Amino acid sequence: MTEKSGYESPFSTRYASDEMQYLFSADCKFKTWRKLWIALAEAEQKAGLDITDEQIAEMKAHADDIDYAAADAYEAKLRHDVMAHVSAWGDRCPNAKPIIHLGATSCFVGDNTDIIIMRDALGLVRGKLLSVMRNLRDFAMLYKDMPALAYTHLQPAQLTTVGKRATLWLYELSLDFADLDYVRGSLKLLGSKGTTGTQASFMELFGGDGAKCRFVEDYIAEKFGFEGCVPVSGQTYSRKFDTRVVNMLAGIASSAYKFANDLRILQSFKEMEEPFEKNQIGSSAMPYKRNPMRSERICALARYVLCDALNPAITASTQWFERTLDDSANKRISVAEAFLAVDAILNIYINVTSGLVVYPKVIRSRVMAELPFMATENIMMDAVKRGGDRQELHERIRVHSIAAGKRVKEDGEPNDLIERICADPAFGVTREEIEAHLAPENYTGRSAEQVVEFVEQIDRLLAENAGDAAAGAELRV
Repeated sequence: MTEKSGYESPFSTRYASDEMQYLFSADCKFKTWRKLWIALAEAEQKAGLDITDEQIAEMKAHADDIDYAAADAYEAKLRHDVMAHVSAWGDRCPNAKPIIHLGATSCFVGDNTDIIIMRDALGLVRGKLLSVMRNLRDFAMLYKDMPALAYTHLQPAQLTTVGKRATLWLYELSLDFADLDYVRGSLKLLGSKGTTGTQASFMELFGGDGAKCRFVEDYIAEKFGFEGCVPVSGQTYSRKFDTRVVNMLAGIASSAYKFANDLRILQSFKEMEEPFEKNQIGSSAMPYKRNPMRSERICALARYVLCDALNPAITASTQWFERTLDDSANKRISVAEAFLAVDAILNIYINVTSGLVVYPKVIRSRVMAELPFMATENIMMDAVKRGGDRQELHERIRVHSIAAGKRVKEDGEPNDLIERICADPAFGVTREEIEAHLAPENYTGRSAEQVVEFVEQIDRLLAENAGDAAAGAELRV
């Protein structure tokens, strides 16, 4: 097989960052296994087992020099990855070999490592989420006063501001951020629960002393920065943890999807664009095109995460009694790839929000094309104040609006609704009087105030997490 003849994951070659890829690498996993085995030996020694300082020192001295070739050879022979690494490490640590993995089952290293990696991976996601939020916060404040068309059913409805719309994207991310902190803070290690979760092997080691079993778990949890271990389990931690984590990641993907879809539509309207580099090619066939390829990639990856969220949910629901092994192959793919995809999504999201392009004149032109329709309610109210009949005026505006809309849609002519109203004696209004109603800034409601009020909340969140935001993200393609 040549270098390019085998399958390569696009997450590795195109999308995910090096730091997120490392967390789900073999090197990170197996080095964490060894840290757990060292912590277990230390805890067992402190609890009174005959484990020497020299044995622990030997394990620490060889914690990072993993002989992968030897481990692979053992696994080919033993068909068991944990025992393969116990054996390969035991060759390097002959004095410590008898006490490596003492009392533990495979899930001691496997499950505890998974929780540690998910906790650390959520930390990376958290920093990148903060960066996107900071970018959107600045964008919202910069454009808090700029009127823009607001839509319901993707049809022009009323006016908002460019900055107010950005707060909608930002608010969803703030909800995701709260969810992330909750889920991350709720993670607990499996601990040292034994084959079926009863800690029978450790009770045997400690002569039936349950306090020593609890001490070992408390020691390991503290060593790795957790408040504690799960109170009860089978052989594995509840796969509900995986479900909760990936559901939370899917929430971020959903929020990013909403933003990217909105931006794709706005780019079609020519109101806003994602960054477009000097030498970037939008289409191989049409040189003039500026396709929203980054936003499209966010949508594509987000769709993958939304579908992937089903995997942990199904896995959690099909675990038989104290454990079954049909979780392993699925979870090592589904959980890792959910993180890699969300990492890629946030890298793109940071990049796009760092250089959003706004076209004020296009936005204004589109506003003014629709504003006559939106101004009719105010025009009608003024005519009623001058003695007009509200119901009659409403009907006349309806008729004029339909005629003006037909002229725009069928004839391609400018909107002449204002001229029609001025020519109708029932309204008794001049062009100058109507134009007083046609300032877009009069139709944005509390948009600018809402931006300021909401950003105050975001500023507090950002201040509380100062220094945690990730740096800018560089895209590979």
